Amino acid sequence: MKDGPDISRIGQLIGDPARANILCALMSGKALTATELAQEAGVTLQTTSGHLAKLFDGGLVRQRKQGRHRYYSLPDDDVAKVLESLMHLAASRGHLRTRTGPRDPQMRNARVCYDHLAGDKGIQLYDGLVANGYLLEKDDDLDLTENGRAFFTQFGIDLNVIGNKRRPLCRQCLDWSERRTHLAGTLGKAILDQIYQRKWAKREPSSRIVTFSGQGQKAFRDWCSVNG
Repeated sequence: MKDGPDISRIGQLIGDPARANILCALMSGKALTATELAQEAGVTLQTTSGHLAKLFDGGLVRQRKQGRHRYYSLPDDDVAKVLESLMHLAASRGHLRTRTGPRDPQMRNARVCYDHLAGDKGIQLYDGLVANGYLLEKDDDLDLTENGRAFFTQFGIDLNVIGNKRRPLCRQCLDWSERRTHLAGTLGKAILDQIYQRKWAKREPSSRIVTFSGQGQKAFRDWCSVNG
């Protein structure tokens, strides 16, 4: 038996279709009940409870009780990052689910990836921030420049607060639909929060889709467009 991390354990947990559906549902960043997750997984509530117990024991979900309900969510950014990478790998190898209707183009345009913006809008944001010199790419890493600090502070983001978290301030995340990089980390979350607060866009109920208004789309495009 080899020493070291047991990736087969993680693979077995994610590999079950129902558990995979549960984890993908939690990529919305919302805490969901077992009943809600049963609907996402397409199995009975009893079966879902068994899957959630395994995922909890394996450290892939966390749970908290509030009143009569027990809510489940992803435990941290590490799990979300692995799931997004697996989505990208599946898409790049042609392992795609059948498209179900007009929601799919909306998902590809703008969606939540755990707690940050993904899809075409996420790529547009990332490319603009890098091109303007607010973020500096270093191989697979990102640094926030001095110009970037001034830019995000002016946008209403308190970098002293979000920079004191356990998560990275800014991190590259590979987008499964665009197969390019978008921005994750506490900065990615803070930007999406500001987009909501400015009412440029809203989160669709019970969905990962982010819908921009006409004015919000223009404001977003102007904000992250390439200067000069």
